[in-house]
Amino acid sequence: MTTILIGRGDEATVSLDSRYGNRHGMIAGATGTGKSVSLMLLAEGFSRMGVPCFLADAKGDLAGLAQAAGAPSEKLAARLRKLGLADWKPQANPVVFWDIYGKSGHPVRATVSEMGPTLLSRILELNDTQEGVMEVIFRVADDEGLLLLDLADLRAMLGFAAENAKDISARYGLISAQSVAAIQRALLKLEQDGADAFFGEPALELSDLMRQDMSGRGVISVLAADTLILKPRLYSTFLLWLLSELFEQLPEVGDLDQPKLVFFFDEAHLLFDDAPAALRQRVEQVVRLIRSKGVGVYFCSQNPDDVPGEILGQLGNRVQHALRAFTPRDQKAVKAAAETFARNPKLDVVETIGTLGTGEALASMLGDGGVPSPVQKVLVSTPECRIGAITPEERAAVRSRSPVGGKYDTPVNRESAQERLAARASEKNAADAPPVKTQKGDDGDSTWGDAVRDAVFGTKRRQGMIETMAKSMVRTAGSRAGQQIVRGILGSIFGGRR
Repeated sequence: MTTILIGRGDEATVSLDSRYGNRHGMIAGATGTGKSVSLMLLAEGFSRMGVPCFLADAKGDLAGLAQAAGAPSEKLAARLRKLGLADWKPQANPVVFWDIYGKSGHPVRATVSEMGPTLLSRILELNDTQEGVMEVIFRVADDEGLLLLDLADLRAMLGFAAENAKDISARYGLISAQSVAAIQRALLKLEQDGADAFFGEPALELSDLMRQDMSGRGVISVLAADTLILKPRLYSTFLLWLLSELFEQLPEVGDLDQPKLVFFFDEAHLLFDDAPAALRQRVEQVVRLIRSKGVGVYFCSQNPDDVPGEILGQLGNRVQHALRAFTPRDQKAVKAAAETFARNPKLDVVETIGTLGTGEALASMLGDGGVPSPVQKVLVSTPECRIGAITPEERAAVRSRSPVGGKYDTPVNRESAQERLAARASEKNAADAPPVKTQKGDDGDSTWGDAVRDAVFGTKRRQGMIETMAKSMVRTAGSRAGQQIVRGILGSIFGGRR
């Protein structure tokens, strides 16, 4: 299998050639027009080729990839005849469920060290000075042999840096209490989004996302994001980290007969809404260069303009579902979407986008030589898996058969920066504490004599009775009555009289 049937139209059939699967793509359209079905169709097609996929399930309906479709209804049978799918049969796909919170799938974790100071600073929206302090924090942790695994470790390192700012500034560069405090406040915002569940061990290994089942089909990794989607900062943090890890770890392979992995960004606008310019630049850089690593990236959103223009220009494979032009912004979005397609003189794209029905789309895929084919109106093909959500029991059954459950379900808490720094503080406090006197053994000796001597003559930390009396006499002698008393005492001693 080297092609994925996207759909059939009156003029032509549109298919995605596996050779150009790593040239990225875009699935757009209004709510309820069939975007999720197109995404499932692509994921299922890549899986049949043996290509692993990763996608985020923002609404819970993509979990149907793990179950076979039901028996064809009359409506579905008519659709299959129109598409010419005589060999269509219901079947499930190999799926592994993931969940940052560990409820609807295996926990997904990454360590603070893997995230790195640069990406973490951009996610926290730190300025240049604060980013420099973050670089210093990571360097000090490396030189001190302190592991940064979770946010507690990073907070402990920030506290250590604040307490030893003078020494660290002399060795690595100036750090200020104000910058450290600003980073701590930014971390607090990230923690409020639930990031403490994301940072930790065992960390996700990319090899577990690039698996095939026993029959050679690519495993589809589905991230349960129905709760995560409510935390846009954490959602974008995870997806950007994963994409960056793929970019940094995978070797250069050039153009292959089919991708090594396909990555789907559902609700892509969340990645770019209110994103700082540096973050958008990072995404653009990764999308532009990761193609040569054999990874295809597909964005799914309502409007094409939800994705910045510099990234949209990198997306060669397009599926556009209906857009309703009810407002001036919608009309502008329709025109923008029409201009992104390769021109078809037989088709008025602007008019057609607004009249598409559910399950219909405009599609244009890269053809020979990487040239986009003219846009065509097509009836979108039908996946062989279930279209819609699955029950908790079905999800639990899939999860119980997972090949990676035993690896990630149990958290690991190794000794890291927080524990090491706490141990250092305890040792320092013990060294500064005064020695504790212990009593003798049971051989009849006791410390009574030492106690009496200390009470009379005193110790380094406490005054004795003699010293107390002497000081009292000196203070008394400083007054007139005291002087009279002293004179009286001295007179009686030497036999005189007042």
